Amino acid sequence: MKVTLKRINNDYLFEGSNAAGAKILLDNTSEPNSNGVSPMESVLMAVAACSGIDIVSILKKQRQTITSFSAEIEGERIVLDEAKPFKKIEVRFHLEGEIDLNKARRAAQLSFDKYCSVSKTFEPNVEVKYSISVNGQS
Repeated sequence: MKVTLKRINNDYLFEGSNAAGAKILLDNTSEPNSNGVSPMESVLMAVAACSGIDIVSILKKQRQTITSFSAEIEGERIVLDEAKPFKKIEVRFHLEGEIDLNKARRAAQLSFDKYCSVSKTFEPNVEVKYSISVNGQS
């Protein structure tokens, strides 16, 4: 796997690209008028997207119909020397459709326990928690 990163203004705005040409903008969000997500925000998004792909894949194989999928992700950081790494990440998935809640719970469990490479990258230093609701029920 290889990605590229290119500075695209005179400040902190970067464009990341993958081999297929898909792009993401990253910026220093502590500056006014930033135009991208911060690198740490992108990490949170990556955790949810990685697991989200797993969950959707598992539920599709089980012929569950997902009409809406979203996630809220929060990261708690600590001060470590001059850096502020994550100490805890919590992902809350919200699904709608013709989905069995127990199948959705199992899909999320499989993702975080077995498949999601992004959350596995943080083990054992970062506590990653998750919850899932289907049609408003947890």
